[in-house]
Amino acid sequence: MTKPETANNNTENLSQKPENPPEETLELKKTGAADAEIHKLAEENSKLKDQLLRALADAENTRKRGEKDIEDAGKYAIVSFARDLINVLENLVRAEQNIPAEALENAQLKNFIDGIQMTKKELLSAFDKHGIKRLDPKGEKFDHNFHQAVTEVESDLPPGMVASVMQAGYTIRDRLLRPAMVAVAKKANT
Repeated sequence: MTKPETANNNTENLSQKPENPPEETLELKKTGAADAEIHKLAEENSKLKDQLLRALADAENTRKRGEKDIEDAGKYAIVSFARDLINVLENLVRAEQNIPAEALENAQLKNFIDGIQMTKKELLSAFDKHGIKRLDPKGEKFDHNFHQAVTEVESDLPPGMVASVMQAGYTIRDRLLRPAMVAVAKKANT
Protein backbone atom coordinates (compact mmCIF):
# COMPACT_ATOMS: atom_id res chain seq x y z
CA MET A 1 0.00 0.00 0.00
CA THR A 2 1.11 3.47 -0.76
CA LYS A 3 0.93 6.39 1.50
CA PRO A 4 -2.01 8.08 -0.24
CA GLU A 5 -4.00 4.86 0.02
CA THR A 6 -3.28 4.62 3.73
CA ALA A 7 -4.34 8.18 4.33
CA ASN A 8 -7.46 7.52 2.29
CA ASN A 9 -8.16 4.39 4.31
CA ASN A 10 -7.87 6.29 7.58
CA THR A 11 -10.31 8.88 6.33
CA GLU A 12 -12.73 6.14 5.37
CA ASN A 13 -12.33 4.51 8.76
CA LEU A 14 -13.17 7.76 10.46
CA SER A 15 -16.22 8.33 8.33
CA GLN A 16 -17.43 4.77 8.89
CA LYS A 17 -17.01 4.98 12.65
CA PRO A 18 -20.47 5.15 14.33
CA GLU A 19 -21.25 8.52 15.87
CA ASN A 20 -22.27 7.09 19.23
CA PRO A 21 -20.88 3.75 20.07
CA PRO A 22 -23.15 1.66 22.33
CA GLU A 23 -21.17 2.52 25.52
CA GLU A 24 -21.43 6.27 24.84
CA THR A 25 -25.17 6.03 24.09
CA LEU A 26 -25.71 4.15 27.33
CA GLU A 27 -23.64 6.75 29.15
CA LEU A 28 -25.73 9.62 27.63
CA LYS A 29 -28.95 7.85 28.59
CA LYS A 30 -27.64 7.47 32.14
CA THR A 31 -26.67 11.14 32.21
CA GLY A 32 -30.14 12.17 30.93
CA ALA A 33 -31.82 10.06 33.58
CA ALA A 34 -29.54 11.49 36.24
CA ASP A 35 -30.32 15.05 35.08
CA ALA A 36 -34.03 14.30 35.25
CA GLU A 37 -33.62 12.84 38.74
CA ILE A 38 -31.58 15.87 39.84
CA HIS A 39 -34.23 18.20 38.44
CA LYS A 40 -36.97 16.24 40.22
CA LEU A 41 -35.05 16.37 43.52
CA ALA A 42 -34.37 20.09 43.12
CA GLU A 43 -38.09 20.75 42.64
CA GLU A 44 -38.93 18.62 45.67
CA ASN A 45 -36.25 20.46 47.67
CA SER A 46 -37.73 23.80 46.62
CA LYS A 47 -41.22 22.70 47.67
CA LEU A 48 -39.95 21.45 51.03
CA LYS A 49 -38.10 24.73 51.65
CA ASP A 50 -41.30 26.64 50.88
CA GLN A 51 -43.29 24.43 53.26
CA LEU A 52 -40.65 24.88 55.96
CA LEU A 53 -40.67 28.67 55.59
CA ARG A 54 -44.46 28.73 55.76
CA ALA A 55 -44.46 26.48 58.83
CA LEU A 56 -41.86 28.70 60.54
CA ALA A 57 -43.86 31.84 59.70
CA ASP A 58 -47.03 30.21 61.01
CA ALA A 59 -45.26 29.19 64.23
CA GLU A 60 -43.95 32.75 64.67
CA ASN A 61 -47.43 34.20 64.10
CA THR A 62 -48.90 31.76 66.62
CA ARG A 63 -46.23 32.72 69.16
CA LYS A 64 -46.91 36.44 68.67
CA ARG A 65 -50.69 35.90 68.89
CA GLY A 66 -50.19 33.92 72.10
CA GLU A 67 -48.06 36.69 73.61
CA LYS A 68 -50.71 39.28 72.66
CA ASP A 69 -53.47 37.12 74.15
CA ILE A 70 -51.52 36.81 77.41
CA GLU A 71 -50.88 40.56 77.45
CA ASP A 72 -54.57 41.31 76.74
CA ALA A 73 -55.66 38.84 79.43
CA GLY A 74 -53.55 40.75 81.94
CA LYS A 75 -54.82 44.14 80.79
CA TYR A 76 -58.50 43.29 80.42
CA ALA A 77 -59.08 40.54 82.99
CA ILE A 78 -61.01 42.95 85.19
CA VAL A 79 -63.48 44.05 82.49
CA SER A 80 -66.42 42.13 83.92
CA PHE A 81 -65.67 43.29 87.46
CA ALA A 82 -65.21 46.88 86.26
CA ARG A 83 -68.60 46.83 84.51
CA ASP A 84 -70.20 45.82 87.79
CA LEU A 85 -68.42 48.59 89.72
CA ILE A 86 -69.44 51.24 87.18
CA ASN A 87 -72.99 51.06 88.51
CA VAL A 88 -71.73 51.54 92.07
CA LEU A 89 -69.81 54.66 91.05
CA GLU A 90 -72.78 56.03 89.10
CA ASN A 91 -75.01 55.56 92.15
CA LEU A 92 -72.51 57.48 94.28
CA VAL A 93 -72.42 60.29 91.67
CA ARG A 94 -76.22 60.47 91.61
CA ALA A 95 -76.35 60.50 95.41
CA GLU A 96 -73.85 63.35 95.53
CA GLN A 97 -75.73 65.33 92.86
CA ASN A 98 -79.02 65.01 94.73
CA ILE A 99 -77.82 66.25 98.13
CA PRO A 100 -80.03 69.16 99.15
CA ALA A 101 -78.27 72.36 100.22
CA GLU A 102 -79.94 72.20 103.65
CA ALA A 103 -78.30 68.82 104.32
CA LEU A 104 -74.86 70.42 104.20
CA GLU A 105 -75.78 72.57 107.22
CA ASN A 106 -76.69 69.56 109.38
CA ALA A 107 -73.58 68.21 111.15
CA GLN A 108 -74.73 64.57 111.19
CA LEU A 109 -75.66 64.64 107.51
CA LYS A 110 -72.44 66.48 106.70
CA ASN A 111 -70.42 63.49 107.94
CA PHE A 112 -72.60 61.12 105.93
CA ILE A 113 -72.12 63.28 102.79
CA ASP A 114 -68.35 63.40 103.40
CA GLY A 115 -68.39 59.58 103.56
CA ILE A 116 -70.17 59.38 100.19
CA GLN A 117 -67.68 61.80 98.62
CA MET A 118 -64.67 59.98 100.07
CA THR A 119 -66.01 56.62 98.85
CA LYS A 120 -66.56 58.07 95.37
CA LYS A 121 -63.05 59.57 95.36
CA GLU A 122 -61.50 56.25 96.44
CA LEU A 123 -63.40 54.33 93.77
CA LEU A 124 -62.30 56.84 91.09
CA SER A 125 -58.72 56.44 92.30
CA ALA A 126 -58.96 52.63 91.97
CA PHE A 127 -60.48 53.03 88.50
CA ASP A 128 -57.64 55.35 87.48
CA LYS A 129 -55.06 52.89 88.82
CA HIS A 130 -56.46 50.20 86.50
CA GLY A 131 -56.86 52.42 83.43
CA ILE A 132 -60.63 52.92 83.71
CA LYS A 133 -61.76 56.37 82.62
CA ARG A 134 -65.17 58.00 82.96
CA LEU A 135 -66.50 59.69 79.81
CA ASP A 136 -68.62 62.81 80.31
CA PRO A 137 -68.68 64.21 76.75
CA LYS A 138 -71.03 67.19 77.19
CA GLY A 139 -70.06 69.89 74.67
CA GLU A 140 -67.82 67.53 72.67
CA LYS A 141 -68.38 66.36 69.10
CA PHE A 142 -70.51 63.20 68.90
CA ASP A 143 -68.31 60.12 68.35
CA HIS A 144 -70.14 56.88 67.58
CA ASN A 145 -67.15 54.92 68.90
CA PHE A 146 -67.74 56.18 72.46
CA HIS A 147 -71.25 57.65 72.48
CA GLN A 148 -74.72 56.24 71.95
CA ALA A 149 -77.17 58.85 70.68
CA VAL A 150 -80.51 58.47 72.43
CA THR A 151 -82.18 61.55 71.02
CA GLU A 152 -81.62 64.79 69.13
CA VAL A 153 -82.45 68.10 70.76
CA GLU A 154 -82.50 71.69 69.64
CA SER A 155 -79.58 73.47 71.23
CA ASP A 156 -77.36 76.52 71.05
CA LEU A 157 -74.51 74.13 70.25
CA PRO A 158 -73.60 73.40 66.63
CA PRO A 159 -75.30 70.31 65.12
CA GLY A 160 -73.50 67.07 65.89
CA MET A 161 -72.28 68.16 69.32
CA VAL A 162 -73.28 66.41 72.55
CA ALA A 163 -75.93 68.62 74.17
CA SER A 164 -76.43 66.54 77.32
CA VAL A 165 -75.27 63.29 78.90
CA MET A 166 -77.91 60.93 80.27
CA GLN A 167 -75.46 58.26 81.35
CA ALA A 168 -71.67 58.55 81.53
CA GLY A 169 -69.55 56.18 79.48
CA TYR A 170 -66.43 54.29 80.50
CA THR A 171 -63.28 52.99 78.82
CA ILE A 172 -60.59 50.63 80.05
CA ARG A 173 -57.28 51.53 78.47
CA ASP A 174 -58.21 51.67 74.77
CA ARG A 175 -61.42 49.61 74.92
CA LEU A 176 -64.96 50.77 75.51
CA LEU A 177 -66.62 49.37 78.62
CA ARG A 178 -69.89 51.24 78.24
CA PRO A 179 -70.87 53.95 75.76
CA ALA A 180 -72.07 57.30 77.04
CA MET A 181 -75.80 57.75 76.39
CA VAL A 182 -76.19 61.26 75.00
CA ALA A 183 -78.56 63.75 73.41
CA VAL A 184 -77.08 65.24 70.25
CA ALA A 185 -77.65 68.84 69.19
CA LYS A 186 -79.56 69.40 65.98
CA LYS A 187 -80.21 72.46 63.90
CA ALA A 188 -83.00 74.59 65.37
CA ASN A 189 -86.23 74.72 63.38
CA THR A 190 -86.88 78.29 62.34
